[in-house]
Amino acid sequence: MKFEFLRRPSLVRRLVILAAGWSLAVLLVTALVLSMLFQQAAIRRFDQGLVELIDNLTAGTTIDEASKLPLAPALTDLRALRAYSGKYWQISEPVNGVLKTRVRSRSLWDSELKSPPDLALRLAADPGKPIFYDTRGPLNEPLRAMATRAELPGGAAPVVFMAAEDRSPVDRDIRNFVTATAVAFLLLGVGMVAAVVIQVRVGLTPLFALRHEVAYVRRGKRERIEGVYPTELKPLADELNALMAHNQEVVERQRTHVGNLAHALKTPLSVMLAESQAQPGPLAEVVTRQSEAMRQQVDHHLRRARAAARTQGSGERTSVADVLDELSRTLERIFQDKGVTIDWDADDDLYFLGERQDLLELAGNAMENAAKWCKGRVRVRTEIISPERLRLSVDDDGPGLSPAEREAAVQRGARLDESAPGSGLGLNIIDELARAYGGSLRLDEARLGGLSVVLELPRAEA
Repeated sequence: MKFEFLRRPSLVRRLVILAAGWSLAVLLVTALVLSMLFQQAAIRRFDQGLVELIDNLTAGTTIDEASKLPLAPALTDLRALRAYSGKYWQISEPVNGVLKTRVRSRSLWDSELKSPPDLALRLAADPGKPIFYDTRGPLNEPLRAMATRAELPGGAAPVVFMAAEDRSPVDRDIRNFVTATAVAFLLLGVGMVAAVVIQVRVGLTPLFALRHEVAYVRRGKRERIEGVYPTELKPLADELNALMAHNQEVVERQRTHVGNLAHALKTPLSVMLAESQAQPGPLAEVVTRQSEAMRQQVDHHLRRARAAARTQGSGERTSVADVLDELSRTLERIFQDKGVTIDWDADDDLYFLGERQDLLELAGNAMENAAKWCKGRVRVRTEIISPERLRLSVDDDGPGLSPAEREAAVQRGARLDESAPGSGLGLNIIDELARAYGGSLRLDEARLGGLSVVLELPRAEA
């Protein structure tokens, strides 16, 4: 699956970032909570061992009748008998707020358990309450220690029992658990992010399909949206179909109005021309000339209005090759006395995004103009500029035009040679019709030596 969409600021990207961020935050908090709970449980279990050692020590300790000093039991723990084993105990007496060691385990050898400076005061403030703390052992190893104060029968003063054990194993267990938890949650997080991406992508697939169907309608591949969509998107698809149907209805009404206007204007103009031709004279010549000019202008503007209306339609497409073949055969027959040869080339899968009549008018005017002025050769070539644009070039081997003449040739009604038949609207019609489709017209010098008419027009996918 491709994930290029993640590089674009889109709905998919925002949904993925939001869902993935929330999931990762929950996983991170969960991992931290689990690590803390494991650490606390491990420390509590470790402290319980110290409590049992202190209880055993307290139960076995007696007071020497002669010295009034505490006597520890002969054996409390095998590890406490081995020097620097990591398990230690000692019995102290508080003297003026300072703990004086009276008895200690053999594992301490000639060392003493380190304690906080205020430990004696804290124990005196709350007798019987154990105090846990961290310290360092004889070999500078990390120790977990416990101290409690007790009164022994026959003793002259209270004593403080202290026990400590190397906490390196439990710290190692905590680190291993945290590492394993981090790796597990990292893998889980990566899996959840991937699942979110796939879920969002799959969940929005109907929306992407709807977008493609709308694009197909715009490009002329389909007339309406026909896919099956979920309940949430079906109303949107129906509304889009209704909107396109409404637009098509508006276009059809415009075409009807244009046709009605054409008939309404042409009939009075035909009557005026017939009357002026029936009554020769200076006034009749003026009426005839102006009526003919009016009819040309009406044809020109009605053609432009129809083209503008058609460009708002449903995206009809027309085969370029079929149109060029038809025009070439027709024009070669029309100009057969001149011996015109039209060489054209277009791919069978090249389509113009518009109506056939408009392409006939665009290419027909350009090719007719080339056939009229050429010496005998006309060449028509097509080229795909982009997925949405095509180029149509019509070249001839005629006299061509200078840059100034090429600029003037597209002006409405301009005729560079008054002796030639025609209204002078051909190139201007091409220009305005191409613009109505969002295209363009460019006049250039042809390789054959004459004029090159270059059209850029909308392209429909095959």
